[in-house]
Amino acid sequence: MDSTDDQRPLRTSDDLLELFQRAEKPRSAYRIGTEAEKFAVDSQTGAPLEYDGPRGVTRIFADFVKRGWQEVRETPDGPVVSLLRDHHSITLEPGSQFELSGGALTSIHETRAELDEHFAELVNISKEMNLTWLGVGFHPLAKQSDLGWVPKLRYPIMRDYLPTRGNGAWDMMRRTATVQGNYDFSDEADALKKLVVCLKLAPLVNALGANSPFIEGKLSGYKSRRGYTWLHMDPDRSGLITALLRNPKPSYRDYAEWALDAGMFLFKRHGRVVHNTGQKFRDFMQNGFEGERATFGDWKMHLNTLFPEARLKSTLEVRSSDSLPARLLCAVPALFTGILYDEQALAEADEFARSIDVDVLLAARPALVRDGLAAKVGDRPMQRLAERILEIANGGLSRRNLLNAQGKDERVHLELLTSLVQSGKTPADAVIEGLSAESTPNVADVIARCHL
Repeated sequence: MDSTDDQRPLRTSDDLLELFQRAEKPRSAYRIGTEAEKFAVDSQTGAPLEYDGPRGVTRIFADFVKRGWQEVRETPDGPVVSLLRDHHSITLEPGSQFELSGGALTSIHETRAELDEHFAELVNISKEMNLTWLGVGFHPLAKQSDLGWVPKLRYPIMRDYLPTRGNGAWDMMRRTATVQGNYDFSDEADALKKLVVCLKLAPLVNALGANSPFIEGKLSGYKSRRGYTWLHMDPDRSGLITALLRNPKPSYRDYAEWALDAGMFLFKRHGRVVHNTGQKFRDFMQNGFEGERATFGDWKMHLNTLFPEARLKSTLEVRSSDSLPARLLCAVPALFTGILYDEQALAEADEFARSIDVDVLLAARPALVRDGLAAKVGDRPMQRLAERILEIANGGLSRRNLLNAQGKDERVHLELLTSLVQSGKTPADAVIEGLSAESTPNVADVIARCHL
């Protein structure tokens, strides 16, 4: 869609559905996109990565530009906020979390190669800057006061508005990191089946892959401190979209109706950012704001400011998981690839998801982020649920039968996570092994345990 299309006024509710309808693809065109976030700290002191200066993101960006990456600014004379090369981008979360947004790939083997290439590009500049990268879902060392703000246009608006809607806002923005998978869909029924399955599985997958046990250098008491943070976010723009989960036959329109009632952050006109926090998009579409009327581009931007555990745009984005160390980083995209891109696996996952009562799942969420595999969902042990999810995913990957150079299919990327779950451990359990609840590890130990 070009910029002219973005400027088209939204006239009816049918216009809201076009973004989803245009994104439909035949199964032969399905691809996988992976977005992986990580933290960087000083290898000795544990001080967090800054945006600017000799220990800043901008120095890393300058090194990457020498490798063919292009700088991206939001305004012609604005700061660099991301990089582009081919079909890849490097973007920044508000606390300088460093994110690789990968290309649209056909297999998890290609995802593995993509990530390995990215890590290799970071090696020399990281040594030069004395940085260590951490693969965890919540910053294990930094206090809020230790962190700066990336100078992206929407971040000051989010910084001021989101805390009015939930006390996890700043932690979400600056101290969390995720690994995300992006997937295609063939039609409305397929899109909504996949979306509902992913929403229903989200708290369970977060629990089985929980990997954020530290806060400010101490044990947090949670296997997923990141998951805990997301339980304290703006309820109108995050969570499980329970209206969809309770709907026996949800549609694009049902998702759009949910999105219409979330508060806006901003919109752009003629290169100018218009602050518009809190007005529901439904009201903006009906009544406008300061003489401006809603456009197709505004709707696209609004959908990008919604943070449910799985969301629908031009792809289905699965956003429920803590970030992970390199050896496990492909496990989450592999898990959802196995479930979403094999018809039998998707049918099994749909049946499994329907067996979990919505209210029971909601009630279990605090225990799931705290206890991981030791939690229960109603009277069902989380470990048993995790084993079934992985069984479905491994089955789907086996039937896809896409082999790497060593003749192994995509299940190879789920082996370590599957082994951990079978032994009753989350990644967080492995990270904190040997520590007691009263332990206060030193900075070097935390860095070593959380090393990417």
